[in-house]
Amino acid sequence: MPSRTGSRPGIPLALLALGALGALGISLGVGSASISPEQLWAIALGEGNPLARTMVVELRLPRALSAFAVGGLLAVAGALMQVLLRNPLADPYVLGISGGAAIGALGAMLLGLGGWLSSTSAFGGALFSTLLVFGLAHGRGGWAPTRLLLTGVVVASGWGAMITLMLSMTPAERLPSMLYWLMGDLSYARTPGLPLLLLTLTCVVLMPLGRSLNVLARGPQQAAALGVEARPLEWGIYAMASLLTAVAVTTAGSIGFVGLVVPHMLRLVLGNDQRLTLPACALAGGTLLLLADTLARTVIAPEQLPVGVITALLGVPTFLFLLYRSG
Repeated sequence: MPSRTGSRPGIPLALLALGALGALGISLGVGSASISPEQLWAIALGEGNPLARTMVVELRLPRALSAFAVGGLLAVAGALMQVLLRNPLADPYVLGISGGAAIGALGAMLLGLGGWLSSTSAFGGALFSTLLVFGLAHGRGGWAPTRLLLTGVVVASGWGAMITLMLSMTPAERLPSMLYWLMGDLSYARTPGLPLLLLTLTCVVLMPLGRSLNVLARGPQQAAALGVEARPLEWGIYAMASLLTAVAVTTAGSIGFVGLVVPHMLRLVLGNDQRLTLPACALAGGTLLLLADTLARTVIAPEQLPVGVITALLGVPTFLFLLYRSG
């Protein structure tokens, strides 16, 4: 599946990388106290005002890198699900995968678990939700788009009810922070190392699989005819999409529609070559969530909005438009 960029696929990736750097600069410079580009450059060189350097390095930079990593993870997970199901409406949030990860993470929180145990619980919840949705939606001829979407919506509603039950059992002093986290919150995202590492490793692993993913996007029968073992690849996509979603959820809570909007928009511009689309999703998804988080913490400053509110305002109209176009 050739891309629409001809023989120069590096150009759009370079432009997206520049856009990501620009978004990072905006995120670091905009806030309750604005920091000029000259000051940011001085801070990057290890100089500048000590107070401004502390604000950027210890407060804004970890949050910005976390936002970029989470956005990239969600966008790549959405792109993988859309390849697997051959459906542009597939998305970890819409299909209930984010809800399953949230159940796992909240359960770990209620038990007083943290760190890697919380991430492991979220991964287990995401994987279970994935298998549940796809198992229930798989008919005799495969995954019917309408059946899949309906199953995902119902399962997501079930997770929502369980989340409400868990919140009703939560001590009152812990309830506000958990509610804010469920709406998507990067206020406490201070350790971007794991999400960034996972995003980088995912792109490195997926690049050699780009041709196989292109073939799989045509259907398992054509993939088998062209020598691609579809079943192991599908199970690998299941596990990888669940892992990406779980890490994103444990880092920033449940943030919706990034995995829906970004892959679809990029395919309209770049075509459907996964060797280009997947790394582009990592860059564009990170940039989108970085800008959305900057808007969330500045639009009603000094108060902050959950970043999930901003992505929902973008994603809901896009989802309805895609659903309308799909007939």
